[in-house]
Amino acid sequence: MRNTSSWWIILIVMLLIDCYVFMALRTVSQNSSEKMKWTIYSIYWSISAIGIITIALFPFVQFFQTNIAFRNYVFAILVGLFFAKIIGSVFFLVDDIRRGSMWLMAKLFPGTGANFAQEGAITRSVFLSWLGIALGGGLFSTLLYGFSNKYNYQVKKVKLAFNNLPAAFKGFKIVHISDIHSGSFNDKAAVQKGVDLVLAQNPDIILFTGDLVNDRSTEMQQYMDVFSRLKAPMGVFSTLGNHDYGDYVAWPTPAEKAKNLEDLKTVHANLGWRLLMNEHVALEKDNAQIALLGIENWSAFGNFPKYGKMKEAYAGTEKYPFKILMSHDPSHWDAEVRPHYSDIDIMLSGHTHGMQFGLENPYFKWSPVQWFYKEWAGLYQSGNQKLYVNRGYGFIGYPGRVGIMPEITVIELA
Repeated sequence: MRNTSSWWIILIVMLLIDCYVFMALRTVSQNSSEKMKWTIYSIYWSISAIGIITIALFPFVQFFQTNIAFRNYVFAILVGLFFAKIIGSVFFLVDDIRRGSMWLMAKLFPGTGANFAQEGAITRSVFLSWLGIALGGGLFSTLLYGFSNKYNYQVKKVKLAFNNLPAAFKGFKIVHISDIHSGSFNDKAAVQKGVDLVLAQNPDIILFTGDLVNDRSTEMQQYMDVFSRLKAPMGVFSTLGNHDYGDYVAWPTPAEKAKNLEDLKTVHANLGWRLLMNEHVALEKDNAQIALLGIENWSAFGNFPKYGKMKEAYAGTEKYPFKILMSHDPSHWDAEVRPHYSDIDIMLSGHTHGMQFGLENPYFKWSPVQWFYKEWAGLYQSGNQKLYVNRGYGFIGYPGRVGIMPEITVIELA
């Protein structure tokens, strides 16, 4: 009952925003011909009606929830339109507050100059309405453009120096990938090119830090032959992310959910990947050893699971001079790793995707996700400890990338 009520609230909010944006549309089209006005109004309300009806039916039509094309594109377009209208509404609201304030001043202090010429008011209203429509439309156009970037894999090369790294591991090359989200893919050839790009780096080891699927182990069926090609001299190691547990699906029974997780573990094994479940392994080269730890998902945020058991993974690693930790959620670094495990030299994470939206260049990096995560993309350091957050190989929700591209990280130890 509560979910149904929430859904109705969302629909009502959407309708109210549509009505509010329509008022601005009337303002900017006031000098158009009657035929042009009705054409604009008809198109606007047709699109709005389709959006509201689709969102209204979403919880009740199984096709909408399971069809990849619908989830990836139609739903994303509708959400993009909604946020574009929100952006525009901010400017419409500014104009309404301005006009309301001037009207109130004119009523309270008649004849004091608070009255304003109607022509000037209309001009300012039209300007702010156009500005709101332009910014909202710009956001929506940017999101549409981002569809073309979802398989635009970028190789990020990082060289990291450590005083305590055994000499045998100097020049050791790690390829780090994260957040494959196979349930979102719809272009197998494009995904294959990303795997080819990984292999072209000639890594000594490949490390995957979780979220192989969106929810279900079966999402990997048609991509087993693609990702089983990932090979490296020291192997491929993996961990689980928050999406791998099936926590976001209403399973018929707890047993089916548990089976899904066991099936996913089998998927990792069939790929030839060594899944680390709160444990560690020794990596050996020229009689020198370092430790690789991998834990289940552990988040500092209450809405994400804490399945990871760092104590179990860490036990027995004290003897190794250098330690690498694979942990899906970067919030784990500040919350537990840095305070309690100061000899973890580098932690590798993913999870944030850089929100698949932001601005990034050699001198500047911004994304809305930084309002939630202190460490959200790239390299971070505190004392002798380092954290690298991969921007994600795949995508979920929004089927695109704007500014923050899918990433293949190459880390060379020095």
